[in-house]
Amino acid sequence: MASQDGNEAVVMETEGSPNKEESDGAKLGDGDAEANEQSRQEDGGNSSSQCQASVSNGGDTDDGKETVDLKIIWNKNKYDLRIPLDATGASLKESIHSLTGLPPSMQKVMYKGLLPEDKTLREIKVTNGAKIMVVGSTISDVLAVNTPKEVIQQEVKAEENKKEPLCQQKQHRKVLDKGKPEDIMPSVKGTKERLPTVPLSGMYNKSGGKVRLTFKLEQDQLWIGTKERTEKLPMGSIKNVVTEPIEGHDDYHMMAFQLGPTEASYYWVYWVPAQYVDAIKDTVLGKWQYF
Repeated sequence: MASQDGNEAVVMETEGSPNKEESDGAKLGDGDAEANEQSRQEDGGNSSSQCQASVSNGGDTDDGKETVDLKIIWNKNKYDLRIPLDATGASLKESIHSLTGLPPSMQKVMYKGLLPEDKTLREIKVTNGAKIMVVGSTISDVLAVNTPKEVIQQEVKAEENKKEPLCQQKQHRKVLDKGKPEDIMPSVKGTKERLPTVPLSGMYNKSGGKVRLTFKLEQDQLWIGTKERTEKLPMGSIKNVVTEPIEGHDDYHMMAFQLGPTEASYYWVYWVPAQYVDAIKDTVLGKWQYF
């Protein structure tokens, strides 16, 4: 073409020239071009996935749940456990099972008394770094006991139903007639409380002497202390706990710990504050007694 049409010729040549991708496609061939396009799409997908993974993880392995670190102590062994603060006592037992191999049904879990299964760790105010005591026996140990506690309790209950109320029996009247001890711990009627962190004191025993109860949860022992001596009883040796409100003072109970097969083995304690009665029975006997 003439020189005055040179610009037009250039434009037409540019428009008619293949773009880079078409050129690359021509060089690679149709099959290679499709593979190249698929590779670009896969690279883009991987990049997107990596971005999403980074956002979703956020460095939070607990899905944003508030956790608490606990020290589990069982059979002289210590285990570290991290668990959500809103987990229940039952969930904690399952976690302990994973750590120790001890079935939940065979566990007595202690934190300021027997830990309730239906409440969360937050509700019972478990703090970070708290020590959780676990007491448990294997099924073979439990089966080795000659007389199951459940049978003994049923026999005792049937025998009690045949008798007059405990408070009216002569052996108890001689202690109750002394009246309420001056240094007895305060009672709260109609409530249930966990065991206090201090010994229960100011009560009477069968001879009318002062007695105190100390619950050594980490040793699974009940200490019964008097002025003369302190008896250290394994909780597993206590076959039953008998209680009855004191007539005219139903915010206090009389309580007996059965240490043998007959009534002669009962250790009686008088003026036990009513709010602690259930906690004492649960701690001494525990749910595993039925196995």
